[in-house]
Amino acid sequence: MASSAESPAVMAANLVQSVDWLAIAPPTLVAVVGLVVLVADLFVGDRKKALLGWLSVAGLAASALLLLPLLDGDRSTFCLTGDTRVCSYTVDRFTLVIQFLVLGGALLAALLSVTTLKDADKQLPEGEYWFLLLSSAAGAALLPASRDLATLIVALEVASLPAFALVGIRHGDRKSSEAALKFFLSSVTATAVSLMGISFVYASTGTLYLTQVADRIQHVDGQLHTLAQTGVVLTLVGFAFKTAAVPFHFWVPDTYVGAPLPIAAYLSVVGKAVGFSGLILVTVVALPSYADVWGPALAALAALTMTVGNVGALRQQATRAYSAVRLLAWSSVGQAGYLLVPIAAAAYTDHAERSVGSTVAYALMYAAVNLGAFAVAALVGRTRTANRLSDYRGLYASNPLAALLMAFFLLCLAGLPPGIIGLFAKVTVFSAAVDAGLGWLAVVMAINVVIALFYYLQWTTLLFRAPEGEPAAHRVPAPLTAALALTGVLGLVLSGAPQLVLRFTDTGLF
Repeated sequence: MASSAESPAVMAANLVQSVDWLAIAPPTLVAVVGLVVLVADLFVGDRKKALLGWLSVAGLAASALLLLPLLDGDRSTFCLTGDTRVCSYTVDRFTLVIQFLVLGGALLAALLSVTTLKDADKQLPEGEYWFLLLSSAAGAALLPASRDLATLIVALEVASLPAFALVGIRHGDRKSSEAALKFFLSSVTATAVSLMGISFVYASTGTLYLTQVADRIQHVDGQLHTLAQTGVVLTLVGFAFKTAAVPFHFWVPDTYVGAPLPIAAYLSVVGKAVGFSGLILVTVVALPSYADVWGPALAALAALTMTVGNVGALRQQATRAYSAVRLLAWSSVGQAGYLLVPIAAAAYTDHAERSVGSTVAYALMYAAVNLGAFAVAALVGRTRTANRLSDYRGLYASNPLAALLMAFFLLCLAGLPPGIIGLFAKVTVFSAAVDAGLGWLAVVMAINVVIALFYYLQWTTLLFRAPEGEPAAHRVPAPLTAALALTGVLGLVLSGAPQLVLRFTDTGLF
């Protein structure tokens, strides 16, 4: 009787875990600053609302700096009792690189937002805006550290739910509301499909921890084999929605155009980082034994996504009256196809860590130059609210530095000198496909690079043409200047030393 009376107490003691506060500090600090901003909004007058923005910027910068003490080695917390190898939260090199991308992307989006909110003339509620942005960033920073399926889904939804509200936060704007609805419906569908797939995987393996799923799903009882296969397929479909892979991309163009421009920039970079890091964790870490299922599926998705995205962008470019943001949206769909290539290649090689590193390296390059392109778009949008492609004609005459930066960012996205980092990233992804024996996918990628060259170069030449009429004056506020400077310097430094990207993205995921 004594032993049975003591057993609940012993079990309770075993469930008490020490928390590695330093490991969880970056996403925790972002969440705490978000709560502080929400409360402070109740007491700050309208004239001092701008302080909330600078507090948010400072919080994101401090969170990014908290990644530095974590570089000394891998850390794990919230581990299974008695087994420190099975944990819910792990900080390794992969986690740190994605968290750096997420927090850096959120910081640049916040700098763009400071100017946008000031120009919006109370059309955007500042307190709610900053709270939602920080909440989404906290979830996005949590996701790459998640090592069980439950935490992964929770982080995914914490990153996604505030983003719905941010897309539709502009008062009285029908286009914004329509964009938010499309984004919401597509994301809810993706979540439902993912949850059903994860429930099937859990039913067949009896665990949610990624490393245990990887071990047990190989030895599933014959009666549960079909259930496990269905769970794998549904989980992959759910994450394909999140990465905006074709045919699950339909929400992207309207959402980017309807959202406030900084939120479109945020979704194009941080939203992609969330989707792709989750896809990597599910496929490469949890389901390596099903590589024969997800490898061909992701290869086909990559080919389809890059082709549809680039053809869609080409159609937008043909009509100068179209929105520049819509072209960037289609371009981001095409870039998603390139990001899928190394993940698909991981299924065909014994060196999956190299393929994952290629995806992360490409994501870092894309994040820097795409945010820079959105920063220039934000500058042009201050005087030309429609932000059409025709509004960029003669930008060099009114703002030479902004035009040169935009040309550099577009050439990086195209993979042409002097955008060496873009060329380097594309060669890295191309090599991953060739090394994995996916020659046909490398050919499709080469064709799409040529297609993309056309609309990127057409936009670039438009910047230096003679302006029609009097060129618009572009005054650059300090936050926008900071965003342009950070992205420009980062792009130039990485173009000068592109090998730094691969060293930085040498993931410790395996």
